[in-house]
Amino acid sequence: MLLALTQWLAQDVRFFNVFGYLTLRTVLAAMTALVISFAAGPGVIRWLAAKKIGQAVRTDGPQTHLVKSGTPTMGGVLILIAIGVTTLLWADLGNKYVWTVLVVTLGYGIVGWYDDWKKVVYRDPNGLSARWKFFWQSLLGVGAALFLAYSAPSSAQTELIVPFFKSVAYPLGIVGFIVLTYCVIVGTSNAVNLTDGLDGLAIMPTVMIAAAFVIFAYVTGRVDYARYLLIPHVPGAGELCVLLGAIAGAGLGFLWFNAYPASVFMGDVGALALGAALGCVAVILRQEIVLFIMGGIFVVETLSVMLQVTWFKYTRKKYGEGRRILRMAPLHHHFEQSGWKETQVVVRFWIITILLVLIGLSTLKLR
Repeated sequence: MLLALTQWLAQDVRFFNVFGYLTLRTVLAAMTALVISFAAGPGVIRWLAAKKIGQAVRTDGPQTHLVKSGTPTMGGVLILIAIGVTTLLWADLGNKYVWTVLVVTLGYGIVGWYDDWKKVVYRDPNGLSARWKFFWQSLLGVGAALFLAYSAPSSAQTELIVPFFKSVAYPLGIVGFIVLTYCVIVGTSNAVNLTDGLDGLAIMPTVMIAAAFVIFAYVTGRVDYARYLLIPHVPGAGELCVLLGAIAGAGLGFLWFNAYPASVFMGDVGALALGAALGCVAVILRQEIVLFIMGGIFVVETLSVMLQVTWFKYTRKKYGEGRRILRMAPLHHHFEQSGWKETQVVVRFWIITILLVLIGLSTLKLR
């Protein structure tokens, strides 16, 4: 909306032409989302506390987490408000990719919100049943996949790009692209949700990956840079910089309240939405493998749960009792049970993510 306003004002005052620059609007989006988070955060936390929307802590989890019982949750609503308002203010609302990511983000946020609401308000420990949660996630994932597949102007925008190689790309076809898109969006959404178990653990890697994708979106949307870097040119993808800037700003603002000891947790409403947003952006930019690299923490956390559950079921069937690979899953709980403090786990996982993001960024040039 502000972009349209400044374009109208620029007809008479040349100064307003500066707001047409994508880089400036990305910075302004990050700052706007950050300010919204700072300004609205205390009020949202007070409202959640007044409604007694508090986190229920597992009794079979780390005993140090029992003190967190009752901490306001569903704080992801704050993140989604900041992202939504900021995107509507600074993005080009005629861009199909902006609307695709925004709809996917808010759609997954609604699924997570209903799941959280059932858990904390109706005191249903199971929340939204796994079957229905997966159904709605799948519906949104398939919907986004179908739209992106049939609106792609060229086959190059449906190929699987392999980083670190100059011209290695695998044609997926419509069906293959839809399947890959669905898996990336749904998989990333659930991976971020599984990682969100310690104060600040999931939100900071999300911020770092979103910030890195700003660079990918900018060069992908520029035909000259895309040709020079040997990556697919996706017309209009550059506008995702604004939305990604909003994600980074909103995430940093939320981290102010989510840092140890957390005043609020984001819950499924935030984790599912942010993961889906990153997955959808990665598909549009044709950087699914790069997302796999940069989001290595999310990947390992998910694999730790899958391996733990699979091994437990296998050994229970074979030996009569379930055995574990890790002390506790997801992986961050294993390190806690091994003697690491919560803050040590979080900061060390952040450091690893920084290294993985740098590796992901290096794929732009190392070919």
